[in-house]
Amino acid sequence: MDQMHTINEVKQATEFVTRIISAYSARPESLISILQDIQTQYRYLPEDILRQVATELGLPLIQVYGVATFFRAFSLTPRGKHSISVCLGTACHVRGGRSVMEEMERQLGIKNGETTPDMLFTLESVNCLGACALGPVVVIDGSYHGKVSSGKIKKLLAEYSKETSRSKK
Repeated sequence: MDQMHTINEVKQATEFVTRIISAYSARPESLISILQDIQTQYRYLPEDILRQVATELGLPLIQVYGVATFFRAFSLTPRGKHSISVCLGTACHVRGGRSVMEEMERQLGIKNGETTPDMLFTLESVNCLGACALGPVVVIDGSYHGKVSSGKIKKLLAEYSKETSRSKK
């Protein structure tokens, strides 16, 4: 039964990727857009799917991997449901960005660049988020949170954890 489920998942993934590629008329110049759509679905770019993309677009696999590894927005490893970016740029650093990052790491039990074992959060640092006046700044799933202190982190993480548990019901 497990194997059948896995075969069904592979078939669905293959069909999904084929639909995305077709939506871009299988044009190799649409590679970045295709990879963005795939990553939106899976939260990373699985190896077998990159191979399929290369085959269907008629591109060398090394070219597809080159694009997937060049752009920081792409990930070859699974990412959490919620993406957390902590600004460590000069303005945020001066206002306590490093201690915010350290507290995030402590609360989540992971280091910068890692994903929690439950696949709920991925934590990463960035050099600037363009909101220097609000520093230190944390962005979770595209939502900016300004003037974050170590004391606010537990509440902030709890909000996103609750949101996830509500959406599972």
